[in-house]
Amino acid sequence: MKGVGRETTRLAMLEVFKMDIGLENHYFGGKTDWRTLLDLLPPLGVTELMIEASMPAYEQAAASHMTRIIADYAAEVCPGAHALVTELHHRGFPLQGLVTGNTSTIAPIKLRAGGFDPDWFVVGAYGSESPDRNALPALAVARAEKLTGRKIAPEQVIVIGDTPADIACARALGAVAVAVKTGFPATPTELAESNPDYLLNDLTTFWETVLPL
Repeated sequence: MKGVGRETTRLAMLEVFKMDIGLENHYFGGKTDWRTLLDLLPPLGVTELMIEASMPAYEQAAASHMTRIIADYAAEVCPGAHALVTELHHRGFPLQGLVTGNTSTIAPIKLRAGGFDPDWFVVGAYGSESPDRNALPALAVARAEKLTGRKIAPEQVIVIGDTPADIACARALGAVAVAVKTGFPATPTELAESNPDYLLNDLTTFWETVLPL
């Protein structure tokens, strides 16, 4: 769905902040939605406190606009993703969680567009909860611990992502970092240079490489 997030951001910013900012050259990779607003709006006079106070309204505006326009964008699902998510759901362990830079309202819209059931991701942490992506894995783990009633060690957590920011947030937690070459890197070698524990072309080799059956 390349482009839908960019257009959704533009429309939501226009609705909430009354500013139509050209986003053609803005790099979104790995950022939380909150961080994107902090990158773009303070130079135009919108304070950090104003952005924080406006996040609930921004979440709702973004969801409304994405729901309206997402059918105009083709969903591109990472090869092997459906099979992996389905198998993890049937097993029930490891728990599936969603850590994303998107807001909590946008994430389920994107999941459904890709053919995934949002309810299969039993815990999550979202880009509307912190401008710092590195804070999100710990938040998701805390929610998983509350759900399961047991302590989860960082090394028991696997973070899968396609940007260096995903690898950095895994490192911030102390989790296993799995990088997948299906994103839109700034340079061809950027993902490998982030030094993940595993670097995959896609998710078809996840079981044999990362978590053998």
